Amino acid sequence: MLRCGLLGRKLAHSYSPEIHRELGAYEYRLYEVEPESLGDFLENGPWDRLNVTIPYKQAVIPYLSALSETAKGAGSVNTLVRLPDGGILGDNTDVWGFLAMVRKSGLRVSGKKALVLGSGGASRAVCYALDTLGARPVVISRTGENNYTNLDLHRDASLVVNTTPVGMYPDNASAPLSLTHFPALEGVLDIIYNPARTALLLEAESRGIPAVNGLYMLVEQARKASERFTGMEIPEAETERIFRLLSGKMQNIVLVGMPGSGKSAVAALLAEKLGRPLADSDEEIVKDTGMPIPEYFARYGEAAFREAETRVLRTLSKASGTVIATGGGCVTVPGNYAILHGNSRIVWIRRDISLLPRDGRPLSAGADLQAMYARRAPMYARFADVQTENNGTAEETADAVIRALGGVK
Repeated sequence: MLRCGLLGRKLAHSYSPEIHRELGAYEYRLYEVEPESLGDFLENGPWDRLNVTIPYKQAVIPYLSALSETAKGAGSVNTLVRLPDGGILGDNTDVWGFLAMVRKSGLRVSGKKALVLGSGGASRAVCYALDTLGARPVVISRTGENNYTNLDLHRDASLVVNTTPVGMYPDNASAPLSLTHFPALEGVLDIIYNPARTALLLEAESRGIPAVNGLYMLVEQARKASERFTGMEIPEAETERIFRLLSGKMQNIVLVGMPGSGKSAVAALLAEKLGRPLADSDEEIVKDTGMPIPEYFARYGEAAFREAETRVLRTLSKASGTVIATGGGCVTVPGNYAILHGNSRIVWIRRDISLLPRDGRPLSAGADLQAMYARRAPMYARFADVQTENNGTAEETADAVIRALGGVK
């Protein structure tokens, strides 16, 4: 069996093994190698075919005996094939992945200025691909002629492409720049895929600018790499199939809704049915504060509680593939939307007001629930990707959520 894998330095959260399990019948392992061991690993390591990621897409080139035309054009390598004579061929399937990402986005880039953030191996592949599409790539780096201190020179940019790791899990809240500099912007592409929506993409969405993450690029480059590994053609439809599979599995499912709407019960059933981890923000707040929520409310007030809730949501939302039940008032803090939306699909669980219990819920106990619902309904609607009723059994509602989310796995 072919010994394949991914070469990099920090790979714990890579989705490449899962993608390659879908693509081919070969071993696929993660090889975390320190820079001082790179040469020895390439020459003597237990591998036949490799993908290459940060920080080695250029560092491997001196060890190679041949480069494909694409790798030569890009000036970087992300796919290695050990040749029969012991030499190593370097190729670059990132180029094909990015071309597919642009097609998927529907953006027209020919003749447009495209700012490419970062100057590493991925940046080189992206610039090469943009050149082939007739765009005008401009690399923005920390120390180059075009850098983050003179962005106003590029107010005419139509496209921003992030090839840096800024905003990647677990540093989800970071962004390499603000889009305020670019009034003519038509699209934002970020090759990061975890989280599904980086802070950069969330800003683009808030401005109504088309925004696409790097998952489709990741899957397409893997399909092309798998063809190089095995010498066998793989249908292009596999990229779309695996992309949809991973999109569903990677993102969290977050339940929002009025206090007592049954979020916790539905979340538990969803986690069981989908084989996913389960988290409840109220339970985590109790752990974080060291006291029951009614007591914390009584002692410190709602503002302090909301701060604790946001802190907990920020931690929970960094997970992937988790079912998360939230407190009924989390939507009253506008900033919680970006926190949850970044790596989740949000479901509004609706229940008739007459069925909502009040016990143990500080804001519901003596409140006018009709008035509370009237205030919060627009907030739930803004947060939610989909919504479903919970006026029957929790199991019926869990099944309805799964259907609404396209039968997530």
